[in-house]
Amino acid sequence: MPVRTTDLERYFRPSCIPIKNTLFKDFQFFDPYYEKSYKEVKLPAALTRTAEETILNYFSILREAENLTDQQMGGCGTVGMAKLPFPVAYNFFTDDYQKRVSYHDYLQSFAGIGHLNLIKMNRLPDEGDTVSYFIELETIEGSSKGVTYFAYYFGYIQLKKVHNLYKIDRMKLYGEDFLCAAYHLWQHDAEAVVGIMYGEWCKLVKKQLPVKQDGYVKIIDFTGTDGADYRFVFYRLTNDTDVLISQFKMDAAGVWKPITIDPEECLKN
Repeated sequence: MPVRTTDLERYFRPSCIPIKNTLFKDFQFFDPYYEKSYKEVKLPAALTRTAEETILNYFSILREAENLTDQQMGGCGTVGMAKLPFPVAYNFFTDDYQKRVSYHDYLQSFAGIGHLNLIKMNRLPDEGDTVSYFIELETIEGSSKGVTYFAYYFGYIQLKKVHNLYKIDRMKLYGEDFLCAAYHLWQHDAEAVVGIMYGEWCKLVKKQLPVKQDGYVKIIDFTGTDGADYRFVFYRLTNDTDVLISQFKMDAAGVWKPITIDPEECLKN
């Protein structure tokens, strides 16, 4: 067995960064919504005036929501506000998104979750009429073993402006594995991704510059074999793996322009 020089412990440990969904300091906000279905909820316009406010308010409401099951139990009594927040949170969706995701399916997507924290949130380049954000969530989930455990998810959330208010129109989340990167492959490492996928596969990298890192944001700049300058932005997740978020190419005016290069296509050519 080769001697490991990497600190593998970093792949196994959970997050300790501050949470962002803390806008509601008490439970009085929920008083008007007791025993109301999602169809009866009238969401205050002030909660969705900007895209950032929509996301922070949405996850602040869900922070105290729980949907523990007989198979995934936890706590020692009522947990948070139980299921009361879910009908309220569902109203942050656009009408189109509600048609695509029924309330029943929405509620089921939280099965086993007893607490939820928003720990990372970054705006992405806009696409058409949508505003997009990267998010990372920390949950406390129940189990059948008499313990609760932390689980982490990252993903993307898109919002649309409807009648001057920002509503959630799409969301995609991926679970984080704490046992893969420590033992297998190289796809979790930003430098390796750029060097192998875009260097070896696409023959695009002429000179890769030192990595710039600010907190969980990693930026890799390189000069391309075509003479252009490129910038790839990665975010480091709680399980310490790197996820490629954005690709940019500098134009003739010295402005970074979003691009999309699929390295899998390079292998086909």
